[in-house]
Amino acid sequence: MAESPTPDHPTSEYPAVPDRPEDSEPTPEQVRPSGCARLLIFVGFVFALIVLTCFGLRAVNVLPSFDNPFAEETTDRSQPVLLQSMRDLHRYVAADGTFQVIVDLQENRDNIPDFLVNRRTLFVGSGTVETYVDFSALSGDALKIDEEKKTIELTLPAPQHSTAALDMQRSYVVAEERGLFNRIGDAFANDPAKQQKVYQMAQERITEAARASGLDQRARDNTQRMLESLFARLGYTTVTVTFAAP
Repeated sequence: MAESPTPDHPTSEYPAVPDRPEDSEPTPEQVRPSGCARLLIFVGFVFALIVLTCFGLRAVNVLPSFDNPFAEETTDRSQPVLLQSMRDLHRYVAADGTFQVIVDLQENRDNIPDFLVNRRTLFVGSGTVETYVDFSALSGDALKIDEEKKTIELTLPAPQHSTAALDMQRSYVVAEERGLFNRIGDAFANDPAKQQKVYQMAQERITEAARASGLDQRARDNTQRMLESLFARLGYTTVTVTFAAP
């Protein structure tokens, strides 16, 4: 059986495949952005221009600075200062000393593990002690004056020490350890007396150290030099100062 010749044009059963869209060049109408896109581009350009203008004016100090709306704010609701007492002082502060002490205070219970009941505070305390001479306790015969010889004899009480005044700017808690039960108790009730106990111990240690530091002798020497200078301006040539036994 003879084969029929192949036709030179496509048959009706197999239509020709059209060209792909990507092979064709887009028209200007297809490249042009839509109206919504043009509006977004315009708004973004205007916003960027406004921001750059504000930064430029702020750089030359034309615009005021803008505060942070989420900045931290501190409100002072303290009450006015109340004067409790007032007194006259008749003492001469002849010397003072600044001391530092490390207080390591631990409170626990016998036969109970430290991780359950324990309170240990490591505190660095800095305080100042003044050494003074109290002139209000002078008796009538404490001052003897010889106008002819221009001499003066003074009998003064022994120097005294003030209680150490803690400097809270230089005093701080280094570490604090608490047991489980102590943490639970502090969560429900805070006891300021426990912290006050550490402060009081630091004051006592500093005051004791001041008494053994030699401030007494320094106070005697400074007081004597002050009185000699004072009476020398009044014309007295000899000033003898005697301190009573402490």
